[in-house]
Amino acid sequence: MRWFWVDRFTELVSGQYATSIKAVSLAEEELHDHFPGYPVMPNSLVVEGMALTGGLLVSEYNDFEERVILAKLSRARFLRSVTPGDTITYRTEIQNIREDGAVVTATSHVGDSLQAEAEIFFAHLAGDVAGRSLFDEIDFFIWLRLWKVFDVGRKADGSRLKVPPRLIAAANRAGMEVR
Repeated sequence: MRWFWVDRFTELVSGQYATSIKAVSLAEEELHDHFPGYPVMPNSLVVEGMALTGGLLVSEYNDFEERVILAKLSRARFLRSVTPGDTITYRTEIQNIREDGAVVTATSHVGDSLQAEAEIFFAHLAGDVAGRSLFDEIDFFIWLRLWKVFDVGRKADGSRLKVPPRLIAAANRAGMEVR
């Protein structure tokens, strides 16, 4: 089973910020196991949503050539619970990016209420670790499309994000016609 802590991106400006959303459903198993009888989304999964949003923003900065991992959660503060029926809005902003990694600030909101805030350090990794790719490029491309990254993503000058040529080539090799 795969769990995704983001449903789709609503904004992404290369090198600057990204916004995504997650609709929380009573049908999600993890809510029932956290506090039996009182279903809430575990704060660790809220952090995962922040990390996915911020990590993708950092990865896009280098045209998705490098993989990034959450290396350190420098600070986190939680102000309220997330319950079924809530929609979480994750907002991330790059504070500093360099060759070895990046620092991102992140918030999650439920409606107009601040739910949590964090500072996350991401480490950059080469495209493979121990001779293996971290992600299958086709799966990664499909996730980016499902999350609407190329529909909403923009460069700092306002132009649309383009699908990197290596992902187009991988998709075309798999029989998916992509331009």
